[in-house]
This record gives sequence, structure tokens and C-alpha cells, in this order.
Amino acid sequence: MRNFKRYIWISAMAAVIAAAAIAAFCIFFDQAVVLRKSTIYHLNTDEKVVALTFDDGPSPVWTPQVLDELKKAGIKATFFMIGKHVEAYPEIARRVAREGHDIENHGYDHKVMIYYKMDELNREIGGTEKVIKEVTGQTTRYFRPPKAWLNDTEKQKIKEMGYGIVLWSLNSKDWVTFHDKQITSYISRYIKPGDIILFHDSGGVFGTEGGDRSQTVKTIPRLAKKLKEKGYKFVTISELLSGKY
Repeated sequence: MRNFKRYIWISAMAAVIAAAAIAAFCIFFDQAVVLRKSTIYHLNTDEKVVALTFDDGPSPVWTPQVLDELKKAGIKATFFMIGKHVEAYPEIARRVAREGHDIENHGYDHKVMIYYKMDELNREIGGTEKVIKEVTGQTTRYFRPPKAWLNDTEKQKIKEMGYGIVLWSLNSKDWVTFHDKQITSYISRYIKPGDIILFHDSGGVFGTEGGDRSQTVKTIPRLAKKLKEKGYKFVTISELLSGKY
């Protein structure tokens, strides 16, 4: 009995340590770094331009607040939207388009798409393209895979669909709910011309809806002020990649 209890205790401690290690990995390591092959994650340029991007929206709670702050700061951004959220909150998606921001494709329901077959990719990406077009009038040309995960075959297939695959060079980790001062300090310290910055306008640690994006909202004016003081200009993904800024 004593050995059994000891075994249970050791197993429990091992599970706790493993969970802590996984949590630390997710918080402090950006998996996109090892998945950047054959993707767009940074523009090589000497001009001080950066692209602010938001994933997982639209959200009826957080996207309007993000839009309000972007308008106050005079910034245009890029929103990688989830198809089912566009269907659920069409008026929010239309506001994003109406205020001059780019809308791009983040798949229909935020599933990790690794090892998807062509018909599955068509449903996820093509279906989302159709929804966004019908609701906002914008045609998506760039795709950001949920969690950044795609294999080489999928990347090739997605490019054959006419899409550029966009990741990021700076991750705000705003889903961890770091304080806005911490997020701003981190990005300001490591910012480089041509960077693509990842934020979220919906969701949290355990899902793509709900969550607390208040620190994201607070970061926008603080980051805008800081980077503008450094001489940076905020552009959309389409502007960044076309050079039309």
C-alpha cells in the first residue's frame, strides 16, 4: 500500500511538472519561429513600417473597442477573421471593412489544419473566403493558419489556391493577459522595420470567444505613441507587401 501511494504521489507530481513545462513553453516560446519556412512573416526593408494584425475575431465585445482605439490613433490594421465569427457577427465585420482595415482569412472554425486534405482546406479557407466576401465585400488573399501549424504539402496547396501564408515576427502574447505596459515594452524593445505584429481581438487561453482582451485594447494607444516616437508608420498587410505605403 505504501509503495502504491508513493507511486500515485510521484505520478501526480510528474503530471504537475509536465503541465507547468507545457504552460511555460506556450507562454515563453513562439512556435511560429520553427514554422516560418515558405511563409511571409517579415518584410526585408529599411523603411520604418510595421503591420499590426489581429486574429480570431470579430468579437462583439472586443473588436469594437479595438476599432475605437485604432481610429483614435489613426492606424489601419489587418484582421485575420474566423469564418463562423463573421457569420455570427456580420455587423462587426462590416464595420472593420467600412473603417478601411484589411480583412484576411483565418479559417472557418480555428481548427489546427495540419494533415488536412485538399477538400478540407477548400472548406476551411474557401468557405471562409466566401463568407467574408458576402458579408464585407472584401476578397481575402492572405491566410494565417490557426496556431501557425501547416506542413509543407499544405503550404504548397494553399499557395496553389492563390493565397499568401502570413505568420508574424513579433508575438504580443496578449492571450496570456500580460499587462499593456509589459506588451508595449517588449514590442518596443525588439521592433524592426518590416515587422508583422500578432495580437488578438477575440478569445483567450481556452477558446476563440469570450476571454479578456482589455490589455490588448489598452496596448494600442500606448504602442502607437511609442512606435510613432521611434519614427514607425503602421500599415496593413496588403500595403506592407505591395510597398504602397
